[in-house]
This record gives sequence, C-alpha cells and structure tokens, in this order.
Amino acid sequence: MNDNARGALIMNASMAAFTVNDACMKAVTQTVPTFEAAALRGVVVVLALMLVARRMGGLHLRLPAREARIVAWRVVGEVASTVTYLIALKHMPLANISAIMQSLPLAVTLGAAIFFGEKIGWRRALAIGIGFLGVLLIVRPGTEGFDQWSLLALASVGFVVLRDLTTRGLPRSVPTVTVAIWSAGSVGVFSAVMMPFDGGAPPIAMAELGVILIAAACLVVGYLAAVGAMRVGEVGFVAPFRYTSLVWAIALGWLVFRQWPAGPTLAGAAIVVATGIFTLYRERLARRAATARG
Repeated sequence: MNDNARGALIMNASMAAFTVNDACMKAVTQTVPTFEAAALRGVVVVLALMLVARRMGGLHLRLPAREARIVAWRVVGEVASTVTYLIALKHMPLANISAIMQSLPLAVTLGAAIFFGEKIGWRRALAIGIGFLGVLLIVRPGTEGFDQWSLLALASVGFVVLRDLTTRGLPRSVPTVTVAIWSAGSVGVFSAVMMPFDGGAPPIAMAELGVILIAAACLVVGYLAAVGAMRVGEVGFVAPFRYTSLVWAIALGWLVFRQWPAGPTLAGAAIVVATGIFTLYRERLARRAATARG
C-alpha cells in the first residue's frame, strides 16, 4: 500500500471516528444537558491530549504574544462552532447537519479569497456558487424543514471558517497538539460555565457516562488520525476523503436514530461534495503551477 492509499485509509478512519463522536453526543444529549455532556467530554479529551503531548516530547502550553493572540482568536472560533454545532446536532438528523458541514472547504476557500486576497479563478468561484446552491437545497429556506437549528448549523460553518482561517497565521513551530489542548480545554471550560443555565449538572447514569467516554475517545482518535492522514499522503489526494463523513453520517443516522435524509437533502449533499472535490482539485493545480513558476 503506497502513501496515498494509507493516507486515504487513515482519513476514512478519522471521519468514521468523528461521526461516531457526533452520534454519541446526539444520543446522550437527549437525556443529559448539552453543556454538561460537553464539559465531561472536554475533561477526557484534554487529559488524553496531554498524555499524547508528553509522549511526543513534552507540553508547550506557553506561547509568545503573537502566537497567543492567534490561538485566542482560534479558540473563539472553536468554542462558538462547537456550541452551535452541538445544539443543532441535538435537534437535527445526523445526515442533515453533516451534509451542511460538507460546505466547509467551499466556505474556507471563499473566506481566504475575501480576507486574504487569495486568487480563486472563475472556475472555483463558479463551483463555490453552485456548492452554496446545494446548501440551500439541503436547508430549503421557507419550507417546514427549515428552522432555527438549520441556522445554527450554518452559523457553526461560519465559526469554523474563522477557526481555520486564523490557524493559517500560526507558524509551524507551534505544536499541533498544543493548539488542540487549548481549543479542547476552552470548550470544556466554557461548557462548565454554561452548565447552570442549561439545567445544571443532574446525576448521570453509568450508561450515559460510557457514551460520553466513547465520544471523547473517538474525538481524540479522529483528530490524531486526521493530522496523521495529511502527513502520510499528498494533501490533494487525501483531503477529498473527508467527504466520507457524510456516508458515515447517513449510515449511523439510519442505524442508530432510524433517520433517512429526504431526496432534496441527498441531492444538495451530492452537489456540495462534487463542487468541494472540484475546488480541491483546482487548488491542487494552482499550487503545482505556482511551484513550477517559482
């Protein structure tokens, strides 16, 4: 198996782990307050990441002033995107919210063009426009299926764009696991602060605690696998396999929650995925051309 095949396999495993985490959190927040579940998950994730960081050569949580400001903005995006996503996830079918989140590569590309002045060309611009039409097909404004939870999912996409665009300003000298610990810890602390406004912290059954632990483990595995996949194979080949998360979401949504997405949702998701893959392909060609010129 070559590096690209290994990278694709690891990325598939990463997306499966992330989707199992989502399914666990959706299931447990039906009986446990959302912020309590998020706070407990955050504790486990931070402890696990700290162990990973030690095995990788020690913790480096103190950052220079410039890097600290960038991480602070990234944390804002991380906390806001996680909170809006978890609340929307509690009330939406798993496949529907996953389909909306597939627009992230398109949104990040558009954000980079708007805020960083990156050139995208007419082909990618057209693909982004068509992709967002696919998102409209998924959420279907003006129909019975469009509600405040759909808006929260869209808000989550916007906050993830803030997180990802901010991350571009971080130098490679800042360890990835350090950023992850700050992000996960901030989400956990914010969730703990919000617990009194979300039903407090009622006792949790062992079964519910077990589901939260599974969610935390999957989140850590998914994150580490995603980083590992991008380091094994070519980015342009491996990155499109992120879209396998939609397949996992549809499968788990049906197996666990007996929810099957409507026809327009599937059609919109197909449009978003197709335009996203095309955008990644065009970005790969643009990078190759820039390398050849330079």
